[in-house]
Amino acid sequence: MRVTSDTIRLTIRPAMSLAVAGICLSLSGCVTSGTHEKLQKEHEAIQEENIRLKADLIAAGGRISTLDKSLESTSSERDRMAKALAESNQRQAEVDKRMAEYRDLVGKFKEMIDSKTLLVKIDKGRMVVGMATDILFTSGSAKLSPTGKTAVSNVGKLLASIEGREFQIEGHTDNIPIGSASFGSNWDLASQRAINVLKVMKDAGVPAERLSAASYGETRPVGPNSTPQGRAANRRIEIVVVPDLSGLPGFDALNRLSSAN
Repeated sequence: MRVTSDTIRLTIRPAMSLAVAGICLSLSGCVTSGTHEKLQKEHEAIQEENIRLKADLIAAGGRISTLDKSLESTSSERDRMAKALAESNQRQAEVDKRMAEYRDLVGKFKEMIDSKTLLVKIDKGRMVVGMATDILFTSGSAKLSPTGKTAVSNVGKLLASIEGREFQIEGHTDNIPIGSASFGSNWDLASQRAINVLKVMKDAGVPAERLSAASYGETRPVGPNSTPQGRAANRRIEIVVVPDLSGLPGFDALNRLSSAN
């Protein structure tokens, strides 16, 4: 066989190509395996980080939701407290107003209170000016005595200066049956006495539309009818400042103030 240079070139080139390819494949296999492992680890780490971040995000969302609810609750509580404070301030203002009215009434009648002509008290939520009928009337009579008429007139002048208030005159007696041809019962006697007091107060300057009269007879005693002192206390005229204060703020404070006098 004849060997030429061309033949040698053909033989050598394939052999060299296979050798080079083998070397490259060997090297390529080593590099690819290491890189793949590294990339795989990085990929897994990124996945774990993503999972953690998602969990953190969910947790953060929960905390934000809880915080929003807490802020909403706090805002609601703040509004409730603000409303309660406003109501408390309003009640305190009413208390202060009623206390001032009571002190003013006591101040107006101080001289008559000191002389035992009358008393000012809080009774069952009512601001009351009380006068013993023994000072105003003779026994069994509904006609005011001269001293009684003067006392009622003085009371009327002072009450006329109180604006925005109405007054009810109430007649009360003890439980001794009335033995008079003029009055069939203690109700009748107490009623006529209250009306006569009303007329004098009107003449003293209290507008008629701010006056009314009522009779309770012997039904509302303030003392025992078994003793002279108790019966004397039960025979009385009470001038009630209308309206009833029992449903208004400050009632308890007024009771304490009244008890202190």
